[in-house]
Amino acid sequence: MFENIKTYCKDSYNELLHKTTWPTRPELMSSAVVVLTASLCIALVVFVMDFIFQTGMEAIYGILR
Repeated sequence: MFENIKTYCKDSYNELLHKTTWPTRPELMSSAVVVLTASLCIALVVFVMDFIFQTGMEAIYGILR
């Protein structure tokens, strides 16, 4: 059992060291900008939807009072 764990760890290390391609700094920065932009757009859409629903609920409950 411990031999299997040892083999797994060695294989994982070798794969990370020799077979994995890591992004360059410009690629990483570009991806970060894409994620940040998408997050801000989604946050804006959620904010607008929340505002619309809040206004609608206030109008509905304002009429019912």
